[in-house]
Amino acid sequence: MIHCGKKHICAVVACILIFASILTCYWKDLQLLNTISRKIFPQTTTASPAGHLCRGKIAQNAITPLKDNKTFIISPYFDDRENKVTRVVGIVHHEDVKQLYCWFCCQPNGKIYVSNAEIDVHSDRFGFPYGAADIVCLEPENCDPTHVSIHPFAHGNIDQLPRFEIKNRKAEPFSVDFTVCISAMFGNYNNVLQFIQSLEMYKILGAQKVVIYKNNCSHLMEKVLKFYIEEGTVEIIPWPINSHLKVSSKWHFTQDAKDIGYYGQITALNDCIYRNMQRSKFVVLNDADEIILPLKHPNWKTMMSSLQEQNPGTGIFLFENHIFPETFSTHMFNISSWNTVPGVNILQHVHREPDRKDVFNPRKMIVDPQKVIQTSVHSVLRAYGGSVNVPMDVALIYHCRKPLQRDLPRESLVRDTTLWRYNSSLIMNVNKVLSQTIL
Repeated sequence: MIHCGKKHICAVVACILIFASILTCYWKDLQLLNTISRKIFPQTTTASPAGHLCRGKIAQNAITPLKDNKTFIISPYFDDRENKVTRVVGIVHHEDVKQLYCWFCCQPNGKIYVSNAEIDVHSDRFGFPYGAADIVCLEPENCDPTHVSIHPFAHGNIDQLPRFEIKNRKAEPFSVDFTVCISAMFGNYNNVLQFIQSLEMYKILGAQKVVIYKNNCSHLMEKVLKFYIEEGTVEIIPWPINSHLKVSSKWHFTQDAKDIGYYGQITALNDCIYRNMQRSKFVVLNDADEIILPLKHPNWKTMMSSLQEQNPGTGIFLFENHIFPETFSTHMFNISSWNTVPGVNILQHVHREPDRKDVFNPRKMIVDPQKVIQTSVHSVLRAYGGSVNVPMDVALIYHCRKPLQRDLPRESLVRDTTLWRYNSSLIMNVNKVLSQTIL
């Protein structure tokens, strides 16, 4: 009897252990499923935490750190291309930032509603620990949020959270055809003459707006920017990223082991696209020493009309970069009044380096911003529709800078005077700017 009792007890204990094991596995699977579903389908709460109403100080700066100092908010944008979401352009530490919430300020009742955020760090981080990120939250039903706060928790003190205005809430007709995005101006930038020439070429080719993410520049450059701001051409976005992170002027972590590469250029480019999504038909992504130069058309408008007609449904147009080394110059257009202005005179540089076999020429872009989801520097990472590499006989990037092929003799360079088509208008416009700013 005693022996049988022990067997019975053992059997019961074994059954309990098996049942407990099954329950534990089921609970873990359920937790994992909930975690995955929260990431894929952000769920929205329907209550205002602790009865809070919209409060908190409205953020004024272009870069706003959260208290963790590992999340930096640039700006939120309304995006209804798939679902009604708020897409917050930001910078995050790719490993340390695991969970964020959007605290929506809903109208007209002024209540706070909270959504889980999907944190989507862009793939082009180039080894740096911090990278551009989309913090995406599904907007609550029956809510027309005007502002949002970002917080690591679903509960807390709303008074302590900065509030951000959600841009792009109202669809408006395009106010311009072409906006040029330049990011980022840094290193006490002082290439004044080439900058003015580039700006005037952008205007000749069809740009009505140039957005510059400015870290710093020379005093002389400030005077030039002031002129263009007052003219209505330039919009400055302050970009003090080095106040928050250790920044590199290199593109890859292996070249300079800092927090983020090239002064957060990729984040600025993404912000510029969303900032101009509803006000510009096209956005041009290039640097201040680069000009997308049409060869078959007089300006960007006719070129893009032709390219869109040939490539229906395409929103991304990539142009091949070609170096016009500043070390080789011509005696033509040696304008004496320009000689005292710091910087390069691009009209004197009309010899480009030849293509090298098996060396990829990087590209810059003209994009339809409404078809872009995420962009990098030389390509778009995610978009609606296709992209096309524009042939070199249609257009190329005139890029006047230090040579890449340093040992080439002059006779090996290709003479290309396409820029001179615009010399009369360019000289007149540059002289006008110089007379009102420097000379």
